[in-house]
Amino acid sequence: MKKLIVSIAVLLTFPLFHVASIEAEGYGWGYKKNSDHTLPYIGKYEEMLEKYGAYYADKSGEKNVYLTFDNGYEEGYTDDILDVLKKKEVPATFFVTGHYVKSEPDLVKRMVDEGHIIGNHSYHHPDFSVISKESMKKELEDLEKAVAEVSEQDNLKYLRPPRGIFNEQTLDWSYELGYLHIFWSLAFIDWETSKQKGWEYAFNQIMDQIHPGAIILLHTVSSDNAQALERLITELHKQGYAFKSLDDLVLEDKLPEAVYGYE
Repeated sequence: MKKLIVSIAVLLTFPLFHVASIEAEGYGWGYKKNSDHTLPYIGKYEEMLEKYGAYYADKSGEKNVYLTFDNGYEEGYTDDILDVLKKKEVPATFFVTGHYVKSEPDLVKRMVDEGHIIGNHSYHHPDFSVISKESMKKELEDLEKAVAEVSEQDNLKYLRPPRGIFNEQTLDWSYELGYLHIFWSLAFIDWETSKQKGWEYAFNQIMDQIHPGAIILLHTVSSDNAQALERLITELHKQGYAFKSLDDLVLEDKLPEAVYGYE
């Protein structure tokens, strides 16, 4: 009998302890949401992520947040999002696919030119848990080459697995290939373009879940996100949050404070 693969949509709906027991070839990333503005519980995933240098949040306790966007295709809102990020001087990471790079090279170039990080979301968006190591390597290398052809970023080091599906083997393979998995600790269903609910919905979803160290997953196809972003950044700044890049997170985590320096 074919083993079940749990989708991100399921994991955003049900508590972690309900899905952890499902037999699966690949785990779908998920966590137990809370409303007390603290790190969500990720259960048995914690040990796996630590073993392979993966991240889902900044666990320092500092009021840092990290904006990440998944870009599989374009709906016309990414320019607006980039305009806001530029205006507010906020860094972000954009996890792109081969289709996106091929269809929107100017946007990828703009992301890099304006100081944002491009992350690897694979070339064809396959389930890594059911393909070979060589196939996974090719997916990552092909995307990296595509990005290098249209921008000045010729090296990608952060990976977000397609559909959030992973297992210990894919974590191990990507680590061997020089990639760090980046999951998230804050997300909501924002990718359904025909079911947008207005900017207040996106704003409230994020503010209800926000916590120190949050890695926020958003999709640029959402008109709600594009309209809420500037208000969101302004409000989080008022609450004392600082927007950092994934490079900041990794450097502060891996290097001693005396080496990294003081702010």
